[in-house]
Amino acid sequence: MKQEQFLDVTPVAEAHRLWHDALALAPMPTEEVALAVAHGRVLADDVRAPSDVPAFDRSNVDGFAVRAADTAGASEREPATLRLAGAAIDAGHAPEGEVETGGTRAIATGGVIPRGADAVVMVEDTEVAGDRVLVFKPVAAGGRISAAGSDVAREETVLRRGTPLSARETGTLAACGIAAVPCVGRVRVAIISTGDEIVPPGTSLAVGQVHDANATLIADAVRELGADAEVLGIAPDEEGALRTFLERARAGFDVTLLSGGTSKGGGDLSYRVLAEMAPPVVHGVALKPGKPLCLSAWDRKPVAVLPGFPTSAIFTFHAFIAPVLRRLMGRRDDERTTLPARVPRRITSDRGRREFTLVSLVRAHDAWVAYPMGRGSGSVTTFARADGFFEIPSNVEYVDAGEAVDVTLLGRELAPADLVLVGSHCTGLDIVLAAMPASMNVKVITTGSLGGLHALEDGACDIAPVHLLDPASHEWNAPPDGARKLDGYQRRQGPAYRTEHEAHFAGEDVNSGLKDVVRQADLRFANRNPASGTRVIVNALVDGLAKPPGWSSAYRSHTAVAAAIAQHRADYGICLEQAAHGAGLGWRPWREEHYDFLVRIDAWEKPAVRAFREVLAKPEVRTALKQAGFVL
Repeated sequence: MKQEQFLDVTPVAEAHRLWHDALALAPMPTEEVALAVAHGRVLADDVRAPSDVPAFDRSNVDGFAVRAADTAGASEREPATLRLAGAAIDAGHAPEGEVETGGTRAIATGGVIPRGADAVVMVEDTEVAGDRVLVFKPVAAGGRISAAGSDVAREETVLRRGTPLSARETGTLAACGIAAVPCVGRVRVAIISTGDEIVPPGTSLAVGQVHDANATLIADAVRELGADAEVLGIAPDEEGALRTFLERARAGFDVTLLSGGTSKGGGDLSYRVLAEMAPPVVHGVALKPGKPLCLSAWDRKPVAVLPGFPTSAIFTFHAFIAPVLRRLMGRRDDERTTLPARVPRRITSDRGRREFTLVSLVRAHDAWVAYPMGRGSGSVTTFARADGFFEIPSNVEYVDAGEAVDVTLLGRELAPADLVLVGSHCTGLDIVLAAMPASMNVKVITTGSLGGLHALEDGACDIAPVHLLDPASHEWNAPPDGARKLDGYQRRQGPAYRTEHEAHFAGEDVNSGLKDVVRQADLRFANRNPASGTRVIVNALVDGLAKPPGWSSAYRSHTAVAAAIAQHRADYGICLEQAAHGAGLGWRPWREEHYDFLVRIDAWEKPAVRAFREVLAKPEVRTALKQAGFVL
């Protein structure tokens, strides 16, 4: 029997290049998939939230809606006494009336926060005495409240293309009210075992026979990646029979995988018959085990003959087939189990309760940094975006900045992101990132502009999106040492209001009009969180004036401010033009601010940063930004 030899064994990298050049590796065509059957699929496009989640300010606990200032100094010995006024607020019902100074209303978990209230006291920290409520523990403004849009803001990118849909992602989509999503089409893989010695599992073995392990092994490996596998059966060592199997696979499948018959022995038919239909691109790769691997293509579709030994078959599958399937499915790799990390800032915990903190992981100075992502029990999207969690024991009150923690990963293989952005979020940033190469893993952590500066100085991000004005120099977004500025775009901020208050903002001098409105005690202000760039300009506006009603509110996004005004929890506030118009509010231009990107100097030429810079300069991206209302 004649035995041919592998005279030309191809290096692994060259084998990948040659095979990929012969294939069409664009993701499968997009199809709209009902959410009920989308589990395991891969998103073909970014998905944006059609509305704020939650859609209103809601209570996180059973308790009493209060004005936080009324609870200041409360203790077991000297409780704060509040008037119980109005009916209890149950979940699912819009409250009427307002919580006045010194007053309170009972509220259930999930209940809508009434006008005037800015915090909720837990029922276990209170005692009801007739029409009075004794409060034994103070609460800060915003305490135990999830603000509208605090989980996800309307039009915010919830999930990005290339995301495999597990239970946490489908739950996120359901929470956002999304019933169908664009998914990459299913990849159909035909699996053929070959050889007279191969018999199905469950069959009694004759001398020289072996059970077909490869069909199950390869099919399940295909399914684990999210593709569809169909085992066509076992082809005997007969050319006509094998050709029939191959013709069926070619006609009805996107990928064809054979196992066995790839060596150059006289009885190995697979590569010989296949060569008549699709000449091999590579036959013999510098792998151990796996050297006999045969790679081919027909109609630019992948065809491969894997070695017959199961160990070699699965090794070559993961080395060569899995990357191709991922490309066709538009997906990234999956995840690992646990790893050590450090926290960037102090995280407090309620003593006496074991607590789990969801985190997003980034690399800084060759170590993992675990950025907390919020601990609200109702925050579905936070869970979807988290990489893992760590546990705070019940006897620990806080985890200090820089302290090491063990992070348990949430099921996917974790690899460092190609590009990390930490700082202020903007819908314009979503436009830019949507144009980034799909193969790049981009991570965005929203902390506000000041949080971005801290992450930049800590080496925990490549880029910090910011909008900060130096009041002394009047310079926008001055880069700190070790960073340089990449010019972004301008966006307009101004007062947002309901139409019944339009007269207050009708004058030509918006700044003077705002100062007049701030002085009116009957109008409630929706303020931004202290770490935001918007808060900086608002602070300058009210400098020297009495703080208006609602000053202690701390909305974390522009859309949250707009939602508070639209839903009558406030009467006016400062937000972006896009957020105000999206909520159906009146709006006047007041401040044009610069939204720029501070880049670590040592990351400026990093491939992903270079790609970001190139995308930001693309004419089509700049046009999309202009169409969205941003100024370039």
